[in-house]
Amino acid sequence: MSGEEKKAREGLVRWGKSLFDRGLTPGSSGNLSVRLDDGYLFTPTNSCLGFLDADRLSKLDGEGRLVAGDPPTKELPLHFAFYQARPLARAVVHLHSTHATALSCLADTDPDDAIPPITPYVVMRVGKVPIVPYTRPGSADVAPLIRDKAPDHPAILLGNHGPVVAGASLEAAVFAMEELEETARLVLLTRGMKVRHLASQEIADLEATFKLRG
Repeated sequence: MSGEEKKAREGLVRWGKSLFDRGLTPGSSGNLSVRLDDGYLFTPTNSCLGFLDADRLSKLDGEGRLVAGDPPTKELPLHFAFYQARPLARAVVHLHSTHATALSCLADTDPDDAIPPITPYVVMRVGKVPIVPYTRPGSADVAPLIRDKAPDHPAILLGNHGPVVAGASLEAAVFAMEELEETARLVLLTRGMKVRHLASQEIADLEATFKLRG
């Protein structure tokens, strides 16, 4: 096993437990993946993120075939669509976090901008978040929907299902997911109030300063 793979296995176990312990995805919901130089690591099907075993993680080759470990999550089409659309992505995080999932269920959530720019950090770490229509969990029907949006959006809400985030590393994807969930909570807390969104020039300043479009 390469040093890269060993580190990725340890990271999946560590971050999975952190997400579960903080109530960001309950039971056996949610799934994580990491792209390796020689394939992919996925959390196994029906696994709880709080109790992952590094040796039983699903190892897939570059063609998506299982080569070691337990059978992978049924959400492979979702993850692979992100990897295909974002060649620099090294990790994908999908959770059923409460507030982001709630936004994905509300009929009046803006499908093109589900997470309004109310803080600089949601702009810096997440960007504009679209919603794709509901598909059955695990269905390959989600893949073209993701491939259509993901080139311009590292974070997407699955309609009536929950958030998905891709990142340049597992840590980056987790941090972006946490920011998305916290901002979704703020959006719901301030619903019906007069909220000041960041102005377009303020967003442009953030994008230019932190090279967010790179």
